[in-house]
This record gives sequence, structure tokens and C-alpha cells, in this order.
Amino acid sequence: MANIRDIARLTGYSVSTVSRVINQHPYVDEVKRAEILAMMKKLDYVPNASARQLSYGKTRNIGVILPYANHPYFDQLIGGIIESAFNEDYKVTLLPTNYQADREMMYLEEFAGKAFDGLIITSRANHLEALLPYQKYGPIVFCEEIKEKKANCVFIDREQSIEEALLFLRDQGVRRLGVTLGRSSRLSYNSKITLELCKKVFPDFEKQHVYWDCIDHEQGVKAGTFFEKQAIDGVLTNSDTVAAGILQQSFLESNRQIVGRDNLLISEIMDFSTIDHGLIACGEMAFQLLIEERLEQIKIPYRFIER
Repeated sequence: MANIRDIARLTGYSVSTVSRVINQHPYVDEVKRAEILAMMKKLDYVPNASARQLSYGKTRNIGVILPYANHPYFDQLIGGIIESAFNEDYKVTLLPTNYQADREMMYLEEFAGKAFDGLIITSRANHLEALLPYQKYGPIVFCEEIKEKKANCVFIDREQSIEEALLFLRDQGVRRLGVTLGRSSRLSYNSKITLELCKKVFPDFEKQHVYWDCIDHEQGVKAGTFFEKQAIDGVLTNSDTVAAGILQQSFLESNRQIVGRDNLLISEIMDFSTIDHGLIACGEMAFQLLIEERLEQIKIPYRFIER
């Protein structure tokens, strides 16, 4: 198999000149470039991608840490990231953790070893203090609000949007509120905010009215059974697919007594209110912030869609 020295010997040019052609260096005589490219084609020579990346100091590959990919929230975030990355000729590597702290740290170590040009962390399993030191190895963007810390972040307007949804439910006559949330193993900042707002808008709200680890339609159906037994008369959900599962149980008097999230087609078809957090825009902005390597904290506006 031919190598760079073979091409240099057969064309009569130096190894450094051949290297510049391979790495698309602009300052090479066009006659030399044409002869070297012709020899590469004749010898069926394919440049080593890893070697080229080392010469550039860039992989043009970013890592995206996420708990799981089979959830509408992360689907939309990833969609925005991939679209922007495609336009800039970057690859995207998905790094699922299933909220396993050790696996997340393994990805951070790969980042430290230059496996990726940067990381976007959509949701984390470890404490922030464990992750921030890795910023010295390259840009990291968090998809959550990072208060009083020097970190890049793009985040959704969660507090105001949830409060607006809760006030809507209260205006529909809901008195006994149920809530669906994700992981129960460690109460996330987002879950804490949701519970605090539930108590603020519904003073009689109790934590036993939360259905935990609810991330898909199947769990939504189970949540519906759970809420029906507790005589719940209105539900704030964490996903439109979850809301659809709950509505299949038919215990609520009206679809206006439930609010979903993500603004998926199912919410329009089944005619229930939802929160559009602008997740595609959030993913797009996270990528731009990453490659521009500027320190900024950006809040994405939301829309409450009443039906």
C-alpha cells in the first residue's frame, strides 16, 4: 500500500509539499498540486483521516451527552444540533448515559483525550463541580441555566413556562393537581423548580401526586391509572407522548385539564394544550456557541399553546 513517501519519490516533490497538498494547504503551486493529486489517484492513495486531524489539531467532531435518545425532548434538541453541524461540515457523536454518572465521566475523559472538538451536555448525571474543570480541554456548552458560574449555556425558559401552564390549569377549575416527572434517583434542578411552582400555584399540592420516571407513552398510560386512583382532576406532564397516554385512560372531564410539552403533532391531533420550549432553536444555538467558543448564557423563548 502506497504511503506519502512513495508519492514524494514518484513525483519528485518533497514529503512536506505532498503533505501540504493532502491537507489542502492553499499555498501550493497548482501544477505541483495537480501532479501530486494525479499520482494519489493512480496509486489509489487515501489519506489517513486521523493523521489529518492531528495535523489540523481538530477532529471536526463534537460529542453530545444525553441520557437517552428515545425521547421527544432530546430528539428535538439533537435535531437542532445536527442541522447546524451539517451546515458547518461537522460530525456529531451521540453519547448516551442513561444517567449513569460513571459513563458520563468516561465521555469527559475521552473529550480530554481530544476525541471531540467540544461537548454539548443536554442533561447531566454528575454535579456541575465535577464537569466544569474539563472546560480547560475545550469548549463545553450546557443546555441548562448555569447561575453564577463561568460556563457557556443555552437554556429554555422553564420557570415562566411552567408557571403559565399551572395558572392555565387552575383557571380550568383544577384543584387536585397531578404531575409527571422524569428520573427519581436524584432530584434534578428542573424537577425541584417544577415542584416549587406546583406548591406556589396549588398550595394543597402533595408530592405523592407525582408520578416519577415517566418518559414515554407506556408510562403515561400507567400514570393515568395512578392519577385516577388518587382522584386527580388535572395534570401537568413532562411530554406530549405522556399526556397522550394519560388521556387514553379517560378519567379527566376535559382535555383542557392536561398540559403537555414539546408541541408534537399528537397534541394537535388529540387537542390538548402544550408548551413549545423552542428545543430545535436551543440545539442550533448550542452548536453555534460551541464552535464560536464565546462565553455566553442564552435563554430561548417559549410558547404556551392553548387548545
